[in-house]
Amino acid sequence: MRLTFKSLFPFKPIAPPPPQPPPCRWCSAVSNTTTKPITRGVRPPGKWERLLVDLGEDRQTLPPNRLSKRWMEYHGSKNWEGLLDPLDDGLRGEIIRYGSFVEAAYQSFDFDPSSPTYATCRYAKSSMLERSGVEECCGYRVTKHLHATSSIPLPRWIERMPRWMQVQSSWIGYVAVCDDETEISRLGRRDIVIALRGTATCLEWLENLRATLTHCDGNENNANELKDEPMVETGVLSLYTTGTKTSPSLQKSIRHEILRILRMYSDEPVSLTITGHSLGASLAILAAYDIKTTIKHAPHLSVISFGGPRVGNRTFRHHLEQQGTKILRIVNSDDLITKVPGIFVEDHDDKGWIRKHVKGSRWVYANIGHELRLSSRDSLQLNSIDVATCHDLKTYLDLVNGFVSSTCPFRANARRMLQKATTIPSVK
Repeated sequence: MRLTFKSLFPFKPIAPPPPQPPPCRWCSAVSNTTTKPITRGVRPPGKWERLLVDLGEDRQTLPPNRLSKRWMEYHGSKNWEGLLDPLDDGLRGEIIRYGSFVEAAYQSFDFDPSSPTYATCRYAKSSMLERSGVEECCGYRVTKHLHATSSIPLPRWIERMPRWMQVQSSWIGYVAVCDDETEISRLGRRDIVIALRGTATCLEWLENLRATLTHCDGNENNANELKDEPMVETGVLSLYTTGTKTSPSLQKSIRHEILRILRMYSDEPVSLTITGHSLGASLAILAAYDIKTTIKHAPHLSVISFGGPRVGNRTFRHHLEQQGTKILRIVNSDDLITKVPGIFVEDHDDKGWIRKHVKGSRWVYANIGHELRLSSRDSLQLNSIDVATCHDLKTYLDLVNGFVSSTCPFRANARRMLQKATTIPSVK
């Protein structure tokens, strides 16, 4: 028989551990070593909420309704003055939260070309956000799947090619509405989100090559009025406005769904946030322009985009500004995609010889919206700065997580917030 004895007294260290120096507010991340019990009926904090603790902010000093009072400021009511440099912690959380909606779109898309459901959403609307595994989407319900269709004509011989080369319409994102009362109270309004992924299919890549500017209405008869007409990239406009008998255009789907939701919640405060990455960033700006143009009394509308290429000319930008559309572009200065397509001429060169010689060209683009400019080279978290890594959505969210200001671009020991890859997974 083996006897065991259990001490009546718990082990205690001989000497208490030495006190730790207080963490630096900006240059260190505070690790939360204690876990508070979750009160029944209260939603556990998501990653973006825990991020406030990691940034060294004393959450007990923050009023519980801070976001509900400042949400319009975080969504551009004052053009983000004083919030970008240094980056406001509340705005940081909002940017990461909306980036997570795009991450959910990537996680839900079927990238496997050998799959019979290639280029579709892998999940039903009722379970999509939950099954995508993105915690920040908690409290939202998907109401509409969105599809984009290419207008590039397919030759007859394409029928003999693999199916992944024949896909003309593909699932590109979704519309979601916040329907959790606790979350609505925290946000200060009922939030509607349109989330759009980046380029994935063969025809979408081909549409990206159609980089000349075209009129927003698709009318090419006004060639002599280029300087006065709002114009956007041809390929992006094609994906936004093209539809088939079985798949309505992305434009029609968004219009009808947003109108339906606004009528449903016409008696309460509502906001509309459109977010996207890469191609989705360009489509987000087109959708914002279209909604403001066609829907009277549209709610406060803002765009938060990641790694978006250029999308339109100066007149298009001017029309967006007149509409009151608020656009925040998250740009990685090491990301080549943000520097294409076409030619960009600085705004202060209005009377210079460059603008004089390219005026009226279908290749002259303008930067649109306000920028939060980051750099992969400032991050100690990234092992490489190749083209793919610099454009990856995960890279963008990591950079936002660590960015402090232009004078202190990155916290040295910023903890990576996301563990999963957010762009196209490798297909074996």
